[in-house]
Amino acid sequence: MRTADGGELAGASPPARPVDGEILMRSEQSEMRKRQMPAAQETTGSTPGQPGGGDRGSNACCFCWCCCCSCSCLTVRNQEEQRPRRPSHELRREDLPTCEESPSPTLEEVNAWAQSFDKVMLTPAGRNAFREFLRTEFSEENMLFWMACEELKKEANKTIIEEKARIIYEDYISILSPKEVSLDSRVREVINRNMVEPSQHIFDDAQLQIYTLMHRDSYPRFMNSALYKDLLQSLAEKSVEA
Repeated sequence: MRTADGGELAGASPPARPVDGEILMRSEQSEMRKRQMPAAQETTGSTPGQPGGGDRGSNACCFCWCCCCSCSCLTVRNQEEQRPRRPSHELRREDLPTCEESPSPTLEEVNAWAQSFDKVMLTPAGRNAFREFLRTEFSEENMLFWMACEELKKEANKTIIEEKARIIYEDYISILSPKEVSLDSRVREVINRNMVEPSQHIFDDAQLQIYTLMHRDSYPRFMNSALYKDLLQSLAEKSVEA
């Protein structure tokens, strides 16, 4: 501000007037910010799973926010999914021997099963029906062990006997096996001693124990089971129709 005589008033600053260069610089900075904003938004939107970046992507890791394909957690999870999984013991049907081939039981035969457990175990049809019942009680290994012992008794070749005895021991006697049968310590000790040179009768005592267990424990329930009653009823109906 100037005084009447043309001098400047002390302490008064001249009004700020932007020069042309400053105006041009501000315009360029404003234009650069406008260009950068869409790029930043695009980058944020293309990274699914980031906080504030929209919905999580389909590859989002459940343990972290890093959702890129190189996420270590995701890599481990994908490897686990690709690794072939072996089903549990109850579902490994290929490990179990096939049922014995037999014709369908007759009404007289099924009625005879109610007379004694020996009649159930006498024929393949009876053993198959009883084995099917044991499977519902998760004790099928008892019948499988009994059948394996019967097969071992038929062998005469020493090498085959030793191999089958080893397989039976690992499958049904070893405490590490999921199919271990229930035996007392005395029988186990005898088997362990005889495994040095097994014979076809090495498991006779154990087989008798399991047979007795099935007779006393499972057989009464089999007689009262829906499986047995339904089979008996269906055969009776077929007999009447014939």
